[in-house]
Amino acid sequence: MPGSVSTASRLHLSHLSPEVVQSDIRAMSVECDAVNGINLAQGICDTPIPAVVVEAAQQAIAEGRNTYSRLDGITPLRLALARKFSEYNKLDYDPAREILVTSGATGAFDAAIKALLNPGDEVVIFEPFYGYHLNTLLAAGCTPIVVALSGDDFNLDPDALAAAITPRTRAVLINTPSNPAGKVFARAELEAVAALSIEHNLFVFTDEIYEYFLYDGVEHISPATLPGMRERTITISGFSKIFSVTGWRVGYLGADARWTPSMGYFQDLTYICAPTPFQFACAAGLDQLGPDYYSHLAADYQLKRDQALTALRAAGFKPSVPKGAYYILADCSCLPGQTAKEKAMFLLQNAGVAAVPGGSFFAKDGPNSTRAQNMLRFCFGKTQSDLDRACAALSKLSV
Repeated sequence: MPGSVSTASRLHLSHLSPEVVQSDIRAMSVECDAVNGINLAQGICDTPIPAVVVEAAQQAIAEGRNTYSRLDGITPLRLALARKFSEYNKLDYDPAREILVTSGATGAFDAAIKALLNPGDEVVIFEPFYGYHLNTLLAAGCTPIVVALSGDDFNLDPDALAAAITPRTRAVLINTPSNPAGKVFARAELEAVAALSIEHNLFVFTDEIYEYFLYDGVEHISPATLPGMRERTITISGFSKIFSVTGWRVGYLGADARWTPSMGYFQDLTYICAPTPFQFACAAGLDQLGPDYYSHLAADYQLKRDQALTALRAAGFKPSVPKGAYYILADCSCLPGQTAKEKAMFLLQNAGVAAVPGGSFFAKDGPNSTRAQNMLRFCFGKTQSDLDRACAALSKLSV
């Protein structure tokens, strides 16, 4: 019509929207469901929830604790987290000003980068990386700078980290123990990160959600405990893994009081609060489950890790040995196919076992992109019966 203004050019996705909206992790879970396979792809952690946590959730709901909580979380949970930080992480955080309860650890990371970073800021992220970390940075308009960890043990090269830092670098992201490699950063590696972060005045985001899943006697070290690091480090964790409640979405962070009000603002703006009855349940878990719970859990998962490693080797894979978390990255060169996705589909179709293609964890144009096409990630955080079935299927695989 004469005088009308065309709106066709205005109807498009934002520049932050991805071309592919479903991750390989989700896609493989869908494929697995379609063939009624055994899902070792998604890190769901379907082991039983501690009874005290279940009972506390039910009691909170029955008592009507179903409305919004404070944006920073209920007082009993923040007090319990302050004790946990002090006793386990050796960190002193004020529960009234320096602890924020969030909608999962992912929500904590999202709130932190919105509060502390600007579009265009560079953030160093170590490869292999967790895709949600990278994509959350991209969604905030930040620029991830990938630094590859080297060798089968995924060691940090301080010189490579130093070379990646530019005048636009604002932060370093550490995931320890890591998804997908199960790497636990050693003290010397963290000290190297700390020295460079202090030298260049950088923030450090640490995702420590697998902090209790430790094997072979390794030690978890929270980077914020190192000299000069508390003021610049955002320590992130949550209950999804340790209590097997991935669908509850209760996470948290600890940080200097200068930063938490702004992070709380974005937590409130996006999520309002973490689910209130589940906050009470997590507080009960922290209060009533002693050190034996965590040590027994780690011991059980080490047995599961060793069982999965044995089955993968029997199938012809060459797995790396994780020191933490509940994932195994394995070289799958023995499988037919040109890409990791093709190899993952062959495994699903011939053994009924779902894994995540390695390309999800490596830069597409990086030096390890070819290596990634021969790697799969397996999750062994499963019920014993499901893990037994998966391992039996892997052991019988013929390639």
